[in-house]
Amino acid sequence: MSLRKKIADSKRVARFVTSCFERYIRFSFRTSKWERLGFEPMDEAVHAGEAVIFVVWHQRLLMAPYMFDMSFGEICSLTSASRVGQMAGGLLERFGFKNISMNSRERHVVASREILKNIKQGVSIGIAADGPRGPARQSSTVPLVWARTSGKRIFTVTFSQKRVISLPTWDDMWLPCPYSKGVFMCREWTADVPRKASDEDIETLRQDLETHLDRIADEADAFVGRT
Repeated sequence: MSLRKKIADSKRVARFVTSCFERYIRFSFRTSKWERLGFEPMDEAVHAGEAVIFVVWHQRLLMAPYMFDMSFGEICSLTSASRVGQMAGGLLERFGFKNISMNSRERHVVASREILKNIKQGVSIGIAADGPRGPARQSSTVPLVWARTSGKRIFTVTFSQKRVISLPTWDDMWLPCPYSKGVFMCREWTADVPRKASDEDIETLRQDLETHLDRIADEADAFVGRT
């Protein structure tokens, strides 16, 4: 095994990297001015003990801990079992998220049971609609599958900031900057997902959710003056 792969697979290195990201994100949040818009319906549902489905573009994922108020209820993120997915899950766990990794078909069955168990206990689930590998801003059907299975409401969320750092990832993932102006936005996606939806119905709904996510992200960008 090469030294590079040993380093990449090292749990100690992963913990160090996620720790650095955690401290930087907390610092950027504390030193920037933020506005929070449209979160009342989701906050009220979670505070009442209702699990919700929290959906974000992968590009805006790093600020998810500040888009879900964990003083009202718990949330569980769904991540891949890859090295990058494990690091993303580890980072969210540092902010109080639960995390479930999805891998092989066998593990999918086990993970799905765990997700449904959490939902029944009032734990919300967080999903990057285009994660973990993209294409960027092209929604998968995963949020729809869970909405159909659980009957829970979908809320789309995003953040934007006047200045951000774009990381060299497939989606140009955004890292917030200190001493900047930012906004968090939330909006419920109210389309009905029938339990017996056809493939054509699911594709239509997927495109509608994708448009909804794009619209709220673009509105957040405009709010902080990004062009």
